[in-house]
Amino acid sequence: MTHKQHPLKSGFTAASTAGEVLQGIDLSGKNVVVTGGHVGLGLETTRALSQAGASVTVGSRNPDRAAPALAGVERGEIDRLDLLDPASIDAFAARYLASGRPLHILINSAGIMGGPLVRDARGYESQFATNHLGHFQLTLGLLPALRAAHGARVVNLTSGGHRLSDIRWDDPHFTTGYEGHLAYGQSKTANVLFAVELDRRWAEEGIRGYAVHPGIVVSTNLGNSMPEDQVRAMNLAMGLIDASGRPIIDPEREKKTAAQGAGTIVFAATSPLLAEIGGVYLRNNDISSLDEAPEPITFGTEPIVSSDVVPHAIDPVSAQRLWELSEQLIKA
Repeated sequence: MTHKQHPLKSGFTAASTAGEVLQGIDLSGKNVVVTGGHVGLGLETTRALSQAGASVTVGSRNPDRAAPALAGVERGEIDRLDLLDPASIDAFAARYLASGRPLHILINSAGIMGGPLVRDARGYESQFATNHLGHFQLTLGLLPALRAAHGARVVNLTSGGHRLSDIRWDDPHFTTGYEGHLAYGQSKTANVLFAVELDRRWAEEGIRGYAVHPGIVVSTNLGNSMPEDQVRAMNLAMGLIDASGRPIIDPEREKKTAAQGAGTIVFAATSPLLAEIGGVYLRNNDISSLDEAPEPITFGTEPIVSSDVVPHAIDPVSAQRLWELSEQLIKA
């Protein structure tokens, strides 16, 4: 399989922060949407882009509860967005389009991980529905604004968890045999495939797609759907926290602060080095290498070995197939 997963030697490191990546980049006059931009990596991303001059719209299920986190963020606003509710997604996109603003950067950041099986009103498994389908519907809804920017980027947050599972084409909604870690892995693979196919379809219109693994940031609320003791046990097993529960920061081994994790997000959103390339998976502020012979992993019980992208997540045939499946699912 030919591919574009060739590191650029960007000059940044795994430890580079969002502020360092954005140094010298002026985003004045640029409009950004960040889903979940009031918590965790989303909040760090919102703050960094605002400080670089951008106007940022944050999508949140509860704008009133999100507002205090965004106090002091210049040119920031909050609008209601529930990624498990198709009507809420359509309403958010309609309000944005009605404002007449072009959209230069869309960061699909919000996500959930693990927990018991939950289904949305359509019967779809919630991690796939939230992490992928909700963002897919939102991105299509905002397409006129992306086109109006005459040069836009769509950034999907994925993770090394994509290595856990390809798309379960015969049973994506886990009608039998639910396993939370596989559902998460499938949703993260979907984030990458979505970026690959988006770039293929829309690059000629100046809209480029990227999938970003930000590293592992223990301070995020990604695992809120899991019991606290289960999250702690998983973090200990993966070497993410010490015996006292304090985060272990080791960027070269994926363990990052929020500012370091947001570095690769804003790199994807703004770096001039990516002006002529899209449809790639990024990590550590650069394009990831392709791990062509990945070793099996047991999620949550052993340290992270590698988060390079694996072949099933960038397969162009799968990317097109997922796009077509996603179109069908959001119409149901």
